[in-house]
Amino acid sequence: MSIPTVEIHTSGSVPRLRRVLGVWDLVFYGLVAVTPCAPATVFGLAQVNSHGHAVDTILIAMVAMVLTAVSYGRMAAVYPSAGSAYTYVGRGLHPYLGFVAGWAMLLDYIVTPLFCVMFGTLALTRAVPSLPFAVGAAIFAGGITWLNLRGIRSTALTNQVMLAFMFIVLVAFVTLAIRKIADMRGIGGLFSLTPFYNPATFKIKAVASTTSFAALTYLGFDAVTTLAEDVKNPRRNVMIAAVGVCIFTGLFGGLLVYLGQLVWPDYSTYTNVDTAFIEVTGRVGGAFLFRTVSVLLLVAMIGAALTTQVGAARLLFGMGRDNLVPRRLFAHLHPVRNTPNLNIWLIGILAYIGSLFMSYEVTAEILNFGAFLGFMGVNLAVIRHFWFEKPRDSSRGFVPDALLPFGGFLFCGAIWWGLGSPAKIAGGLWFVIGVAILALHTGGFRKKLELPDPALYE
Repeated sequence: MSIPTVEIHTSGSVPRLRRVLGVWDLVFYGLVAVTPCAPATVFGLAQVNSHGHAVDTILIAMVAMVLTAVSYGRMAAVYPSAGSAYTYVGRGLHPYLGFVAGWAMLLDYIVTPLFCVMFGTLALTRAVPSLPFAVGAAIFAGGITWLNLRGIRSTALTNQVMLAFMFIVLVAFVTLAIRKIADMRGIGGLFSLTPFYNPATFKIKAVASTTSFAALTYLGFDAVTTLAEDVKNPRRNVMIAAVGVCIFTGLFGGLLVYLGQLVWPDYSTYTNVDTAFIEVTGRVGGAFLFRTVSVLLLVAMIGAALTTQVGAARLLFGMGRDNLVPRRLFAHLHPVRNTPNLNIWLIGILAYIGSLFMSYEVTAEILNFGAFLGFMGVNLAVIRHFWFEKPRDSSRGFVPDALLPFGGFLFCGAIWWGLGSPAKIAGGLWFVIGVAILALHTGGFRKKLELPDPALYE
């Protein structure tokens, strides 16, 4: 596929993105944003903290994410424009709350590329020990920024190549893991309830608290909704992509974790808990698979960084276009590529600087703070829009319009509540800054936030 001829569409003075992506582009984008190997980044800590029940935490988190993905898809059908949670909460609840939700999600989108640069650079420096971390981080952050500046179609094509590589390696792991387990315990050893429930170690509190960490596996699914203004037929395709990405991630990720638990059941013997999954791959496939999965994680971090940098840039674009942040800077589009290039540069620079000063563990904790606040807001927006206001062109149903989104709200709230203190403190400070900006922008909350008619972005 080639980059199509550029036509910057405008309606009056409102800048708009072009609809060039199909549903599979959106699915590929979402899968790369989440990454099929996301469980590898949480496997060791999830196993240790849940006392050997990591697969439960992955599946429980999937329930919250699927319910929330449905809410995202429904709101994207109503408001098919860039901005994600900021747009849906702002229009579904109140513009002030939309700004707060967008600000909370912005923390997630800014920190995720930072996390990817940090983890990816660690993998890179392990492969090339003589490479200084600062240089490796500059190469990583600079590379993803350069690719995203080339345009969304370039990003989509890059995603497909990386996704193919990831699946080849992970399918190889699944095949070799099955053979390893069969060799150790016979065919019957492939079927066990122990990873789901081991009475000797199972503790509900441990599983529940670890679910708040394991939910990191799914972060990025909502990135597909930030491209609602780039995709063809967003009223249908955003819902399909968001829900499909969550279900696939939960089932495939659950399979990887399940096999990993069977291959290496004693979670107290990992050499390095942060890279425990890589150790498991070494046990099933030897040194070659060990090294290949190390490269896989580097590729995965590149893919996740690419997609979340795009998501952050488009979230800022949506807020800038609505004059909630300086429009001249954040709503600027490149005259040729039709991309929010200044936002892309900003996210790339912040990711590089942050990777030099923040710790890996704290960064991972902070990721969920803003994300789950935004998720809760979107679920509430669905309830108000579809249950209390009931659109003229649709009938009201208690299950789809109230029960399911409220369930998503409760699940996400429980996960958010289970986050550690460092994440809540750092996220709380970010939240206070956002409220202060909003107060300044609205003259102490006395001025209305006027959002443009969403029909302008069709």
